[in-house]
Amino acid sequence: MRTIPTITKNLLIINALMFLAYLVFQRTGLDLNDVLGLHFFMAPDFHLYQLFTYMFMHANFTHLFFNMFALWMFGCVVENVWGPKKFLFYYISCGVGAGIIQEIAQFGSFYYLASTQIAGFSFVDLWTVAANSAEYLNMWTTVGASGAIYAILLAFGMIFPNERIFIFPLPIPIKAKWFVIFYVAVELFSALSTTNDSVAHFAHLGGMLFGFLMIVYWKKHPGGGRYGRSKGQQFFDNLKNNWERRSNKQDTTTRNPSAGDERQKDWDYNRRQQEHQEEIDRILDKIRKSGYDSLTKEEKQKLFDNKQ
Repeated sequence: MRTIPTITKNLLIINALMFLAYLVFQRTGLDLNDVLGLHFFMAPDFHLYQLFTYMFMHANFTHLFFNMFALWMFGCVVENVWGPKKFLFYYISCGVGAGIIQEIAQFGSFYYLASTQIAGFSFVDLWTVAANSAEYLNMWTTVGASGAIYAILLAFGMIFPNERIFIFPLPIPIKAKWFVIFYVAVELFSALSTTNDSVAHFAHLGGMLFGFLMIVYWKKHPGGGRYGRSKGQQFFDNLKNNWERRSNKQDTTTRNPSAGDERQKDWDYNRRQQEHQEEIDRILDKIRKSGYDSLTKEEKQKLFDNKQ
């Protein structure tokens, strides 16, 4: 656990604790998955906070195990590249996005069922039908971190497209980008099929969709860093530096002889930080063009030592 980065480790712990709480409260007759799981937004039991809480709940141990295994396997790498704040923002945002897509998919399903089973049905009748079907709609509950996990998988594939990984039961390693494309195809096929397997395939695709849009946005806005500091962080850094320079000018009459040396140290520090960030960006550009395997041992070490 010591080698697992902060956010990934805490997410693993929180999900495990929530599953234990689910088992404990289940013995008392309280179903936490019903309280914290994501209900269909037209159901009486729906609450806005469920868009956040549902991703920390799981249906059973197998569901939890495979999600947490994937989080550990891919989350450690992505967090080490992006840093904790950016990784956490991405994880939560994609989890919420997955929930929103699931809600849209459920709405489409509900509309289709109503329109095919009720004669003379129109769109304005939908809320009346929902009110009369409250007990049934309350059963439409989504739990699990899968949406956010699939987004992490996508991020790994986009950061390290040519990195080869072993996936059971395939006998040979495959490149991460093909692995991601394969999973997208499987989920899309499963979502569009008519079988009801109780798996929120649209939530999985929703998490990947939000993740893809977020990564594309970050790539198109260099101020956000390709996978380094955020644009907001750079803004506040610049604001702080400007304030320090202005303060230094105002205090020229009262500064002691060492003030100039202190300011020079600040400039030197900022210059070193700028050079460090440029080096990290260069390494990540190299990964994007040639894959993770093209890095030297020193470049890999610099990348994973980077804790922005």
